[in-house]
Amino acid sequence: MGRILGLDIGDVRIGIAMSDELEITAQGLQTFKRKYLEKDIEGIKDIIESHEIMTVIVGLPKLLDGTIGVQAQKVIDFTNVLKTKINVPVIFWDERLTTSEVNKMLIDADVRRSKRREVADKLAAQLILQGYLDRKRIQDNNE
Repeated sequence: MGRILGLDIGDVRIGIAMSDELEITAQGLQTFKRKYLEKDIEGIKDIIESHEIMTVIVGLPKLLDGTIGVQAQKVIDFTNVLKTKINVPVIFWDERLTTSEVNKMLIDADVRRSKRREVADKLAAQLILQGYLDRKRIQDNNE
């Protein structure tokens, strides 16, 4: 086993989460503001190398009907470049409604709007990764 990285890739920010070494829980790691493609990729690559990441999970924001829209295509294009720069498997994870879920959680927790922006992407990455880890654990137990 090893650590797994979760990414919530947006136009402005990238939320990043990481699993524990046993691949049971996801913790929000950071959110970084996007600059330009090469710099964004380099930042993710540095995290992969410094934390000995074994797999990367990328949230894919499909449309509600399950099709690929404009935003999902942007994530696919970014991820295709990322794959050429790293040597670990990359898996897409359906993240429909993750952002809505995060915003509702933060509103329910009475987090101010300005603070929500700071933590929303990191929390979305955490939810994406936790969903993957939970599904993986169920599949591993059924084998």
